[in-house]
Amino acid sequence: LNVQVMEMSKRVLGEEHPDTLTSMSNLALTYSNQGRLKEAEELNVQVMETRKRVLGEEHPDTLTSMNNLALIYSNQGRLKEAEELEVQVMEMRKRVLGEEHPDTLTSMNNLASTYSDQGR
Repeated sequence: LNVQVMEMSKRVLGEEHPDTLTSMSNLALTYSNQGRLKEAEELNVQVMETRKRVLGEEHPDTLTSMNNLALIYSNQGRLKEAEELEVQVMEMRKRVLGEEHPDTLTSMNNLASTYSDQGR
């Protein structure tokens, strides 16, 4: 069903429409939950790059895409790459949303979890 929604969104709204990108992100999450991490990664990269171009690097949706990609990296055991992305997201969210915003706190928690997974 997620594939159908994404394809219809692309056709009706266009490939760069925010709702289409959300559909793509949802499909990537489904892939990740199914253990299809390579497919999830590829789709998340596409969404992230498009959001950077269309919305800007510091837009909250772009930061969510970066966060999602970091989670996939972590699930793949690519902890150094996850850490690098999580640091970027956390710093940008602090700047854009503030240090006490729930999304900033989530980023801090994700980074702490990655540090723990690294034995730090």
